[in-house]
Amino acid sequence: MRTYKNLNKTKKEPGVLHLTDNLRQYILKAKRNVAFAVNSELVQLYWKIGNSIRTEILHESRAEYGKKLIKNISRNLQSEFGKGYSIANLNHFIKFAEVFQDEQIVYAVSRELTWTHLRQIMYLKDELQRQFYIELCKIERWSSRTLKGRIGSMLYERTAIAKKPDEQIKQDLDLLRNEGKVSSDLIFRDPYVLDFLNLSDTYSEKDLETAILKELQKFITEMGSDFAFLDRQKRITVDGEDYYMDLLFFHRKMKRLVIIELKMDKFRPKDKGQVELYLRWLEKNEMNENENLPVALILCTEKSNELVEFLTLDNDQIKVAEFMTVLPPKEILQEKLQFAIEQAKLRLIGNSEKC
Repeated sequence: MRTYKNLNKTKKEPGVLHLTDNLRQYILKAKRNVAFAVNSELVQLYWKIGNSIRTEILHESRAEYGKKLIKNISRNLQSEFGKGYSIANLNHFIKFAEVFQDEQIVYAVSRELTWTHLRQIMYLKDELQRQFYIELCKIERWSSRTLKGRIGSMLYERTAIAKKPDEQIKQDLDLLRNEGKVSSDLIFRDPYVLDFLNLSDTYSEKDLETAILKELQKFITEMGSDFAFLDRQKRITVDGEDYYMDLLFFHRKMKRLVIIELKMDKFRPKDKGQVELYLRWLEKNEMNENENLPVALILCTEKSNELVEFLTLDNDQIKVAEFMTVLPPKEILQEKLQFAIEQAKLRLIGNSEKC
């Protein structure tokens, strides 16, 4: 049987090669469509099974009796359809139906996320957290493995939006879902985890910058998939004096230039003046007509939330975030992030009461 690989070597048949390549694309597209359709049907099937058990059997049954019924159902289904209907899987289906009770929502997510994605998301306790991961999975096309890593690194808790009131989180997620608009609070994080740089105990700002460029793809993965690298140490001249931006990126969905300034010590007020100069220069010299205002991210080893608030930072153009080159134990990181979220929300409540 003659393979496509053999045909590719046949230089005397360009028409056949072209046709074969077209047919190959048709086949691959059809296979993808079939895979999507199968996944969608399976997700909806699992929901129907879980919902039927939840509403028809467990609704009025005692806990122990309900477990016995599930065991019997599992045994009957496995005898005809195989191990996919084990007790553990039936419990997953029931949980799925409990968390996502609207069948129309299930139909919508089944068109874009796999069962492996949804099984991870449905065990998250907070509804807004679940919505966040669903929408980010969709726009950044995360694999289920990537999703697992994002949840493990507590991405939601590190994202700026987690520190906002629930109503604002919901509004930003609705804008993303319905209109495709990405707010900066969904993109920027604090802290950033740069453990993949494998830096030694002591390193300079230049070492950090060099390591980032060496592991640029991993750095962009931590930042978010829509970041595109533009320049390093970009020189600008103001009043005859040269200045240098550490790293310059462009975010495709926000349509904004993004300056990343690296600071090897605590954030200081003078850092604000430095990036404001860069922002104004970019607005005047680099912005295209269809772009939004550029934004600056100051990455530092430590920051004072009170100082950031006094300087009216964390607005739409200047973000300040800590970075860590070693990922701490999850319990410590979770405690740190939960405290930061609570403090941020308390400050917002206090500010609103003053108004």
